[in-house]
Amino acid sequence: MITTDASLILDVNQISVYYGQFQAVKEVSFNVRPGEIFGLLGPNGAGKTSTLSAIEGLLKPHAGTITVAGYDVVKQPLEAKANMGVQLQSTSYQPELTITDILRLFAGIYGVKLTSAEITKKLEDIQLLDAVGKKFGQLSGGQQQRVSLLIATIHNPVLVLLDEPTTGLDPQSRRQLWERIEGIREQGHGVLLTTHSMEEAEAVCDRIAIIDHGRIIAIDTPERLIDLHREDPEVISVSRKGKITLEDVFIGLTGRAVRS
Repeated sequence: MITTDASLILDVNQISVYYGQFQAVKEVSFNVRPGEIFGLLGPNGAGKTSTLSAIEGLLKPHAGTITVAGYDVVKQPLEAKANMGVQLQSTSYQPELTITDILRLFAGIYGVKLTSAEITKKLEDIQLLDAVGKKFGQLSGGQQQRVSLLIATIHNPVLVLLDEPTTGLDPQSRRQLWERIEGIREQGHGVLLTTHSMEEAEAVCDRIAIIDHGRIIAIDTPERLIDLHREDPEVISVSRKGKITLEDVFIGLTGRAVRS
């Protein structure tokens, strides 16, 4: 069992989530430290979304505790939510609004005052100053993801939750977003990232947890997980070119079957 530590940005301690009689999350524990990018990986239906929903406060776990910056997400929801930012896989911002309109809207929701000069600087930082007058619906997928991440962090949260943020992006856009995520880490904040890309997990995550059938089955650095399972027969059997990769470890631990 993980002991709750107020110095942790996120502490997930033995949580369980049920849908009726079905247990989707089974005594899951992990934490995110200051200045860390933590990856939560798993096949479809493994329990990732239910775990994220519990952290975000969208559903109440049936057992266990979750704290964000020391605040219990169930007992102190306002304080916990004020300390987190969330970027979903797909955005639902009003497509007819300009980037500036959206930034001002969400800054107001978070109680953040932004001057025109500050907005210009933020758009310059994400290389979108030339698109300042464009409507959100006119932006490319990569540009929309950059705006979405900016909005998720506009109130300077200590924890940022990213749900498959680079899905569908071209290599250049993906690398740009990786740099933005790494910049959040460099500020001492914590990032919880879900992804189906093993390359992404290996490239940007300091530690990862693999979840399957509602349970955490492995947790460590990507390099350590590869080393630990290098001689595992199941992992060796799925290796394509003889060099063990994180994807080989993932498939070796979770199985070859395609999940719906």
